[in-house]
Amino acid sequence: MNKTQQELRKKSPVQIRNKKASFLYSFLDTYTAGIVLTGTEIKSIRMGKASLVDTFCYINNGEVWVKNMNISPYFYGSFANHPAKRDRKLLLNKREIRRLAEDTKTPGLTIVPTLLFIDDHGRAKLDIALARGKKEYDKRETLKEKADRREMDRAIKHF
Repeated sequence: MNKTQQELRKKSPVQIRNKKASFLYSFLDTYTAGIVLTGTEIKSIRMGKASLVDTFCYINNGEVWVKNMNISPYFYGSFANHPAKRDRKLLLNKREIRRLAEDTKTPGLTIVPTLLFIDDHGRAKLDIALARGKKEYDKRETLKEKADRREMDRAIKHF
């Protein structure tokens, strides 16, 4: 990911993160995918009414799908409102899908959504990562590093 892509994500009015994913997994490779949504779904996302808790991606017939992504029903939606949890198709290049399919065949690797954001054209995008599950000692090490960083920040503020 280059610097301009990172700047666009920071400018995005909506940034829904999967905080648990970085704790449970170590990321090997990241991709940015578009999402196939209905009208009420994009309106709910723009209001920030979405969650990436317990979401994962899978590949079916050469297509990447995200499962368990919760987008709350749109408040002003009528009979055409969407179901909150449904499988949503992700848009990636064939080359990227083929690479992900090959990589997920190896045991211990999975595809995890990390960030849902709105790009500069107003479209919803999902950052996904090829990830390997962390062991228990890796999780403890992550917590220790986080505590050390917090302690160093406190020490710097006092001076």
